[in-house]
Amino acid sequence: MALLRRKDNPEARMSLGDHFREFRRRALIAAIAIVIGAIVAWIYYDTIYGWVESPLRTVQARHHLSVVGLNFGNGGVTEPFSIKLKISLWSGVILASPIWLWEIWAFLAPGLTKKEKRISVAFMAAAVPLFALGCYVSHFAITNAVDFLMGSTPQVKGADHTPIYNLTDAQKYVSFVTKFIVAFGLAFLLPVFLVGLNQIRVFPGRVMLKGWRVAVMIIAVFSAVMSPSPDAWSMLALMVPMIILYFSACIVCLYLDRRRAGREEKARSEWLDIPDDEKSQL
Repeated sequence: MALLRRKDNPEARMSLGDHFREFRRRALIAAIAIVIGAIVAWIYYDTIYGWVESPLRTVQARHHLSVVGLNFGNGGVTEPFSIKLKISLWSGVILASPIWLWEIWAFLAPGLTKKEKRISVAFMAAAVPLFALGCYVSHFAITNAVDFLMGSTPQVKGADHTPIYNLTDAQKYVSFVTKFIVAFGLAFLLPVFLVGLNQIRVFPGRVMLKGWRVAVMIIAVFSAVMSPSPDAWSMLALMVPMIILYFSACIVCLYLDRRRAGREEKARSEWLDIPDDEKSQL
């Protein structure tokens, strides 16, 4: 967009209409990337479904349950198709994360200077692996959450000696898993956004550290809301890593603030040391 080019717009100013058009453009790019990712996931649906269902198989093996699986019949004949579409779309969100993460950051920090562009590259270099790591770690948390929730299934046979079946509604289970994965992925992005906002001078490190009590409370509320199950384990599995990541971001931001303050002090002293009869570079 010409309005964003420093050559044509040195001060990088944008009107409200320009911001809306910029948001629409970036949202469209992110949506197209997600659709492409969903198409790829649709092609490899069987492999992805096996990964989604694996926690149930793990629970079945741990507790020696007779039959554990998903019921695709509750929603009628369209249920298998709608579940496949849902899994493909959520997989597309994960696969397209490098694109939509960049679009979000680029929209929040328009008109970047040369130095800030380097920060953007560092943002992407950290954001994508952390989001992927959060999605990967969520798999272990999902297994433990499913183990806790389904571990109450009786392990004895019925009065007529028939095996006990635990057929979970497929639609609800897929929603449970996808919400869990996305929540963990977004949670692991917390330090990246905090450091990014620190570098554009929105959140100083000392302010972040001073407000740690409020931050922990917000993290607890976020974990309770985003946790797809009512058990304490799911909430703690999301809350504890976020708290650790928050304090890690505070340490990094304090270090970056100290370096920035040192550079500014050095530049200020060099400017003050210029003799009165000598022309400044400014």
